[in-house]
Amino acid sequence: MPRERFAMQVAVHLFLVRDSQVLLLRRYNTGYEDGNYSVPAGHLDGNEEVKTAAIREAKEECGIDIDPSSLEVVGVMHRLSADERIDFFFAASEWHGEIINAEPNKCDELVWMDMDKLPPNVIPYVRQAISNFREQRWFDSFGWEHAVELKH
Repeated sequence: MPRERFAMQVAVHLFLVRDSQVLLLRRYNTGYEDGNYSVPAGHLDGNEEVKTAAIREAKEECGIDIDPSSLEVVGVMHRLSADERIDFFFAASEWHGEIINAEPNKCDELVWMDMDKLPPNVIPYVRQAISNFREQRWFDSFGWEHAVELKH
């Protein structure tokens, strides 16, 4: 009998960039990292290309349209938190429409922040991904340093 294959969550994250600033969203009422800053992000819905998912999340969370040619893949992260995940990071500096808080039930603040002066309450793996983007580091693993400790 064949063994069931391992599956994991896949997510997309979007760095909306203006000069040296990135748009941050403060999570609210979600049950995950509430009160901390992240970037527009979400899980793939299935049968959805990662670029399409990033465009969808930009519309759902910020009310903007992004042309696929304006999106650049800037990183991939293999992440371990409560479970194992693959995160794709995109950057865009062009979009259509005005950025708004399109999900006020999940986000209580949108703010442009200098990437070199992020607030202390940015979600740690997002902070690392922004740093990777600035340093042009395309791949990273995050959260695995405690995996060995968990197995023993």
